[in-house]
Amino acid sequence: MSGTYERAMAVLRGSLRIWSRNLLVFKKNLKVNALPPFVEPLLYLGAIGFGIGSYVSDVEGMPFVRFIAPAILAASVMNASFFECAYGTFVRMYYQKAFDAIMATPLSLREIIIGEILWGATRGVITAGAILLILSLLGLVDLPQSLLVIPLAFLAGLLFAAIAACFTALSPSIDSLSYPSLLYIAPMFLFSGTFFPISLLPGPLQVFALIALPLTHVVSLCRGITVGAAMPLWPVHLAWILGGIIVAVFLAIRLFERRLIV
Repeated sequence: MSGTYERAMAVLRGSLRIWSRNLLVFKKNLKVNALPPFVEPLLYLGAIGFGIGSYVSDVEGMPFVRFIAPAILAASVMNASFFECAYGTFVRMYYQKAFDAIMATPLSLREIIIGEILWGATRGVITAGAILLILSLLGLVDLPQSLLVIPLAFLAGLLFAAIAACFTALSPSIDSLSYPSLLYIAPMFLFSGTFFPISLLPGPLQVFALIALPLTHVVSLCRGITVGAAMPLWPVHLAWILGGIIVAVFLAIRLFERRLIV
């Protein structure tokens, strides 16, 4: 048991070195990286929440803008984490050859992938913090319980970053990443209870959303935490996220090993 614990801690320490490397690069480009998390939610809230929302009656007993605010936060975490470990990881692996250089050191490929996923989750947390600040200033979320969104954002970030890593490991070129973006992320953004309750979907699509669209679970938990919406299935949502993290991380590591280790 102690040997397993020591190996796990060694992998974690190595992964944190990869995380630190990516953080350093992020800091060097802070002016460029810091702006999108603040601008994107304002655009959605302005155009959809306050614009279209003025023509929409209350949804589940709350104003439309308050209904979509937690979902915009959840979707932004998804986008930040997914695209960081899709396009960002592919660039570091294929174009910058960073993986080759790091693997020449004592660090292993497993530590590299876990470090990349941790960094993707961190990007999700940064985005969640920025959006939560905006939503708080606009009075669209309840404090202090909304602060629980931050640890949820980390878990959601791990999930979406690991899913992205799986696609990255399978993509023969960076252009191929447009397929999961278009065919998986975009529909998930629209049909995971983001802009309307999933109860409005046909029964089979509701089941599909709960089984195959992880954003559905993140949106439900975000909405329950930030605006006090009912979430009777919260154990299911949390279990899905935790189980999804374990499966996706394991699969990402195996897929990268098949691709990069001859």
